[in-house]
Amino acid sequence: MNTGNKWVATVASIWIQCTGGSSYAFGIYSPVLKSSQNYDQSTLESIAVFKDIGANAGLLSGILYSAVAIPSSPSHSSSSSSSSPSSSYYGIGGPWVVHAAGAIQCFIGYFFMWLSVIGFIPRSPVPLMCFFMFLAAHAQTFFNTANVVTGVQNFPDYSGTIVGVMKGFLGLSGAILIQVYDTIFEGNPSSFLLMLALLPTIVPFILMSLVRIYHTNTGNDKKHLNDFSVIALVTAAYLMVIIILENIVSLKLWARILTFIVLLLLLASHLSIAIRAQLRDSQSLVQTSSLERTRDPVGYHEVPSDVDKKLITNDKKKILGEEDLNLLQAMRTGNFWMLFIAMACGMGSGLATVNNISQIGGSLGYSSVETSTLVSLWSIWNFLGRFVAGYVSDYFLHLRGWSRPLFMIITLASMSIGHVVIASGLPGALYAGSVLVGVCYGSQWSLMPTITSEIFGVRHMGTIFNTISIASPVGSYILSVRVVGYIYDKETSAGGSRCSGTHCFMLSFFIMASVTLMGSVVAFGLFLRTRKFYKLVICRRLQHFASHEEGI
Repeated sequence: MNTGNKWVATVASIWIQCTGGSSYAFGIYSPVLKSSQNYDQSTLESIAVFKDIGANAGLLSGILYSAVAIPSSPSHSSSSSSSSPSSSYYGIGGPWVVHAAGAIQCFIGYFFMWLSVIGFIPRSPVPLMCFFMFLAAHAQTFFNTANVVTGVQNFPDYSGTIVGVMKGFLGLSGAILIQVYDTIFEGNPSSFLLMLALLPTIVPFILMSLVRIYHTNTGNDKKHLNDFSVIALVTAAYLMVIIILENIVSLKLWARILTFIVLLLLLASHLSIAIRAQLRDSQSLVQTSSLERTRDPVGYHEVPSDVDKKLITNDKKKILGEEDLNLLQAMRTGNFWMLFIAMACGMGSGLATVNNISQIGGSLGYSSVETSTLVSLWSIWNFLGRFVAGYVSDYFLHLRGWSRPLFMIITLASMSIGHVVIASGLPGALYAGSVLVGVCYGSQWSLMPTITSEIFGVRHMGTIFNTISIASPVGSYILSVRVVGYIYDKETSAGGSRCSGTHCFMLSFFIMASVTLMGSVVAFGLFLRTRKFYKLVICRRLQHFASHEEGI
């Protein structure tokens, strides 16, 4: 099989994403980090804050990607895509440089944490441990940027679907890494730290040369992407079953090995899709060449109407991606700040929920097993939100011309309902509410990068969407510390260190419901501002792509 095509690049990116979300597994090694370094809970929370900042502050990864992997004058539109199998790869280095930078950070961060935990080096000062944690989590932004932006470059007309797949597997990576841990290192969290230093470093180094940019199209992209989507859903369902099963019964070693082998086979099945896609694309190219040889030498050209001519003249640069904004230019627009505020409301309240879900469960009388299950299943709901939002927004954009900010409005409003459900404190409300909040939280991570690429262009997409991602820890800090933490401490001030009852978090979640509702209103403003742009530019580009597919 030819190793130089966008389907192999997609498989390599997916596999890197499967090991790139190590920050989601903090709960596995945080107890041994706390005990070995003699930290109190407040100190551990401080280290966790640096984890969140590192995992979301991806500005440097975006700048690096723009510098080494983006052409000076790329053609991002499908209108300029060629049916030729040859790649159009640009850049001083390529996405592999970004992957390598992330892998090095990942190794240094986790390796020195492991050395400190096992006592090989003297106990690290807290600021130094915070730096190690930041470095390890910051690697995630480099993997994510390289894979997501390259995916959008390779599939510009189905950017929502490919972002959903990439972001979805990043969300699942926490559960996947925990499965590796349960199979090989169960009961030894210090070894898990060593695994995090090695596995997410080795996998990108092996696969990064395959992740490249190819501006090619043969008309079968959607079908093949749907195949990747099916495997993603099956993998998520399988992991959900395993997580629930492990919390009900204790699996023997042979059973854990068997379930892990099945997981590996599911992930390996992506390669069969890449092989089929390459074969079908090759057949399509042969048929296209035959048809072109039988056509009139003069060729057929549709005569555009006067309206079409005006639209093409006015929007040509935007359609071809020749007016891509850099970060500073984007920050001078209202669209950037409306997207930032909406994300601070949605992502911030989602992080505040998952960060406190154990305490919420404890105050409502849930057992430790039940709250652990909720934390484990959060990665599944997170994945579903990332995947479904990308796929569904793509579907309705192509079919009905619905702009993506419309789905941001819907998901933020739904998240507000989820917060109200949790605030009610009714039996089972935490289960139902966490599902709704988790799915809607994940959807923001799919919608935001895609909207960024469409509104501001793909040349500086990595820099811009990673800057907007800073809204997540900003919103989380305000809502977690200034709202949830303050109110919880106030409720427990009269009775001790622990709060029990619905009153502990009720007001906090009503406030977060109001915040996400405000985010939905801001997203509605973004929808109004960009509605004409989507109609005249994005939908027109997709119509051109559809006619190109019919020609094929």
